[in-house]
Amino acid sequence: MKTDDLVAALAAGVEPVPQGLVSRRLGQALLLALPVSVAIMVLGYGVRPDLREAMVLPMFWVKLLFPLAVGLAGLVAVHRLARPGVDLGGGAVAAVVPVLLLWGLSALVWWGAAPEERSAMLWGQTWQSCVFSIALMAGPLLLAVLWVLKGMAPTRPAWAGAAAGALAGGGGAAVYALHCPELAAPFLAVWYVAGIALVTAVGALAGARCLRW
Repeated sequence: MKTDDLVAALAAGVEPVPQGLVSRRLGQALLLALPVSVAIMVLGYGVRPDLREAMVLPMFWVKLLFPLAVGLAGLVAVHRLARPGVDLGGGAVAAVVPVLLLWGLSALVWWGAAPEERSAMLWGQTWQSCVFSIALMAGPLLLAVLWVLKGMAPTRPAWAGAAAGALAGGGGAAVYALHCPELAAPFLAVWYVAGIALVTAVGALAGARCLRW
């Protein structure tokens, strides 16, 4: 068989992918998984009782918007990497920028604090459970996004999995923020970043294995 005939045979019956398919499937998956993450937080941990009072504090919004920014960057990256031949673009930079901004804020707060205050700012009261809690609430989101990617055609499976992990980690950390009592920038810069990084690493490993063609 000639090469042209082989290509024609392989292409026979192939239909174009419907426009917006990736966005639609991601939206559906997240709409199903996010309530599960919220339910884990509400039933297993509980919304912080002083949420209304905390919402007037600037650091509460830093704690909430930082992971959301990382998750949004992950969402854009997943949307790109779900399609064959599409590179990451500026997705990695977009995910790193919120982390760098948080680290910069943390450094300013750290050096401006009295030495005896620094330990409490770093460790808080929940450092032992923070990373695990973020990963737990990110779990449903990560599984949902990997399931969507499994039905797509990513040609960079590890990167696609990492993007799914960033999306899930950011979303899980944002959900956990509604329970977490910590507001110190150094705490967020270490433990929230570690939680999101853990989920991102798990996503990369899972992607490398389960998203191969």
